[in-house]
Amino acid sequence: MKPCWAQYLLWLIIALASVTAMLSGCGQDGNLYLPDKEQPNDQDEK
Repeated sequence: MKPCWAQYLLWLIIALASVTAMLSGCGQDGNLYLPDKEQPNDQDEK
């Protein structure tokens, strides 16, 4: 069975979406974890 142009287009779209998803995380700063909900607030005690 010979693949048609639509199958190549589908694989191209999947590859582009994958690369875009991987590159969207580049350069993101911040915590890589969820902080604890019950952290003491030091500013109120001063």
